[in-house]
Amino acid sequence: MDGEITLSPSVLGECVAAKTFRDNRQPVTSLCFDDSGELCVTSAQDESLHIYNCREGKHQSTLHSKKYGVNLARFTHQKTTVIYASTKEDDTLRYLSVHDNKFIRYFRGHKDKVVSLEMSPIDDQFLSSSLDKTVRLWDLRSPTCQGVVHARGRPTAAFDPEGLIFALGVDSSTVKMYDLRAYESGPFATCEISDTYYYPKGLPDWTSLKFTNNGKHILLSTSGQTHYILDAFSGNIIQRLSGFPRLGVDTCGEETGLSPDGRFVFSGGRDGKLYIWDIENPASTAGVIQDNTPMTALDTPHTDNLRVFGFNPYYMMFVTGSDELEFWQSKQPAL
Repeated sequence: MDGEITLSPSVLGECVAAKTFRDNRQPVTSLCFDDSGELCVTSAQDESLHIYNCREGKHQSTLHSKKYGVNLARFTHQKTTVIYASTKEDDTLRYLSVHDNKFIRYFRGHKDKVVSLEMSPIDDQFLSSSLDKTVRLWDLRSPTCQGVVHARGRPTAAFDPEGLIFALGVDSSTVKMYDLRAYESGPFATCEISDTYYYPKGLPDWTSLKFTNNGKHILLSTSGQTHYILDAFSGNIIQRLSGFPRLGVDTCGEETGLSPDGRFVFSGGRDGKLYIWDIENPASTAGVIQDNTPMTALDTPHTDNLRVFGFNPYYMMFVTGSDELEFWQSKQPAL
């Protein structure tokens, strides 16, 4: 899985599900790779965490969080620790050592469900967004919240690749850009987002924001039948990604993702297929917003919603999840 292969439409179109894991009794809800790409951690509705070795294609360990529930599991910059959101008791974030299954620290402050969680790409800070209409900045080294930004609706937030800026999606209508070093001064840029052609009464719920690794674009995921590519500098919509089944209100943004080179966008659908768009060469129609349709839709072994997706940052493989987990790789030989 670790050969050097240049991503292209033909390579992605020939990817196959190479290994299936059925370690969960209920659907997978999140997945994340560690910084090296060697490990993948998943959370599931059965209140379990599973860790997989991507290089060897093996299940490595299982941890349970029966008392507190688990969602949005994220590796820190150490492959031996993860942070995750609680789904029971309260809305505390938990910092866990996976080596000995012991909590290192608790991060208390949110008063409602946490809907996005992201580590800084450069240090021990992380962002959490909640239905309590706040986005909170934390540091792994302290249980005290480092800062709060008040929002509207269902907020979602993401760091840029350099870890100096974060984008905040507010009320499914506005993107605000903050300098991490001066966020108290308010956003340095604000952009209203609308698509009156598809949604004259306003966009459906936004479920996630994701920067491309080159920092040029932002993937805006929604619960509707479209996602969007934004210019990361102006905030304007560049492309509308359409041509897949409406996701529905139970989606959480974990079903979308980007290739490491920032060229390809992936999204699961309610039909179990994996839809792929080429944003550099859009199959699109002319208009104020380019309407980009999928270059391909991969049939998957998933018979229900394809709920989670992640492209490994260092190995030519990606992972999809529903009730089961699938490891995918290219049929083309490594160079």
